[in-house]
Amino acid sequence: MGQKSKIVSPFSNKARNAYVIEHITESLLKLLKEKPMQEISISEIVDTAGVGRTSFYRNYETKEDVVKKHIVNLLQKWDQDYTSSGMDSNAELYGRLFQHLKEHAGFYLLLKERNLMHLFLEVFMEKNGPKSEDINMWAYTKSFIVYGTYGWIEEWIARGMQESAETMTELLSSYGMK
Repeated sequence: MGQKSKIVSPFSNKARNAYVIEHITESLLKLLKEKPMQEISISEIVDTAGVGRTSFYRNYETKEDVVKKHIVNLLQKWDQDYTSSGMDSNAELYGRLFQHLKEHAGFYLLLKERNLMHLFLEVFMEKNGPKSEDINMWAYTKSFIVYGTYGWIEEWIARGMQESAETMTELLSSYGMK
């Protein structure tokens, strides 16, 4: 009996996993455009992605985790963009934030349409909100700022993101944060 040759993927484990994550995310977002989250099964996601169910559970516990991880990645890109700008002002920070939201309007409008903005809020709070080690006043201040900013974002998205990112930054600077 002869030895069978093994097919070896040219990708590293990390590259294969990145491929799986990308395809699962793309598949879920595609399905979300067609129907609500509760009508999408994990089997449907992995079938659409062309990956195995085990691959899903290796990376995520729930469908919502797929969306949250995508939000984390998007917000990390926003943060890197702001940090690399060398600017250190609230106007620049919010300008970059609203610019980021506008650039990814299709995704954020989809979150709103499918009643998934709470996932954005969870990630936004985890990233920017109060931490247990913060002194009380700083925790209250961070909470006020993050929830207030989220309120502006959520309302802007709910109204169809009509204003430009620049206009939103001006409004927030003039009437909210200076």
